[in-house]
Amino acid sequence: MPSWVIDRYGRNEVLRFSRDMVLPAIRFPNEVVIKVHAASLNPIDLSMRSGYGATALNMKRDPLKLNSVENEFPLTLGRDVSGVVMECGLSVSYFKPGDEVSFKPKCLSHTEAAALPYVGLTAWSAINKVGGLNQKNCGGKRVLILGASGGVGTFAVQLVKAWGAHVTAVCSNDASALMKELGADEVIDYKSGNLEEQLKTLPLFDFILDNVGGSTEKWALDLLKKWSGATYVTLVTPFLINVDRLGVADGMLRTGITISSKTVKHLCKGVHYRWAFFMPSGPCLDEIAELVDSGKIQPVIDQVFSFSEVPKAFLKLEGGHARGKTVINVINKK
Repeated sequence: MPSWVIDRYGRNEVLRFSRDMVLPAIRFPNEVVIKVHAASLNPIDLSMRSGYGATALNMKRDPLKLNSVENEFPLTLGRDVSGVVMECGLSVSYFKPGDEVSFKPKCLSHTEAAALPYVGLTAWSAINKVGGLNQKNCGGKRVLILGASGGVGTFAVQLVKAWGAHVTAVCSNDASALMKELGADEVIDYKSGNLEEQLKTLPLFDFILDNVGGSTEKWALDLLKKWSGATYVTLVTPFLINVDRLGVADGMLRTGITISSKTVKHLCKGVHYRWAFFMPSGPCLDEIAELVDSGKIQPVIDQVFSFSEVPKAFLKLEGGHARGKTVINVINKK
C-alpha cells in the first residue's frame, strides 16, 4: 500500500514515500477500514513530524506496553480523511461497506470534505463542549475569534455565525474579504496597529476563542464582560509539551496545577478560563454535515496537492499565514 511515512522525527526531509506499507487490518470489532480519497494537513501534523506529543501518543497506542517493537516507526502522519468504508468489524452497525465517512456531506466532493473533520471537531469542542455555546443560547452574543483565518478559525467563524452570534474576527488585512464572506461582522487587522488597543475600543465580549496563544492570553481576558458567565477558551496549551518533557505522571500533574491555578485566578476576576482540545465525535460530525448540507458552513481550502506532492504540502503549511486548509488529493477521482 502506498504511503508517506517518517522513520525518525525531524524536519521535512524525514518524509519518505513507501509502496510497501501493509494494508491495515481490523484488530477490534468496533473498527472499520477506509479507502482514503482525500486527506488534509493540520498544524499539529507539523509538530508531530518533529516529535511533539510522542510520549502521550505512544502511551495511547500501547498503554500496557504489549508491543514488542521498541518504537512507533515507520509512522504515518495525518488525522483528516474523506473516503469510503471497505470493511467493518463485527460490532459495527452504524456503517456498512460502501458508505462514505463520516456520512460525508452530500453536497461536497471528497477533496472538500477532507478539509472539515479535525478543524470542525476542534472548533466544536472549544465552542460547544467547553465554551457552552449552542444554537439555543448563542444568538446575539458577542464572539471574538483570535487567529480567524486558519482552519479552526474559518470554521469557528461560520459556526457561531450560524448560531446567531455577532462575530469579530482577527486576522491580517489580506484575509479580511474572506472573513466577511464567511459572515464576520467585524474584522480587525492585527498588523495595522497594537491589537490590544484596537480591541479595547470595541464593546466587551461574551466569548473569546484563542487560536494564537502566547502573549494574547495576558490581555485577552480583560476584553470579556465581567460576572456575566463570559468565557475565554484557548486551543494553545502546554499539556503535550509537559508530558514530553516531564513524563506522563509529572507532566499531567504540572498541567493540572497550571490549569487549576489559572481557572481560579480568572474566576476571582469574574470570567471563565478554559482549555480545549480536539474531541472525536461521530454525532458531532453528523451535525456538522447537516450544517454543511444546509449551506450554513462551507469548507475553506487554501491549496490542494496531489499525493505525490505531500512534502510540498507540508512546506506550504509550514510557511504559515494559511487561509483555510491544505488538502491532499489521494486519488484522482474527487
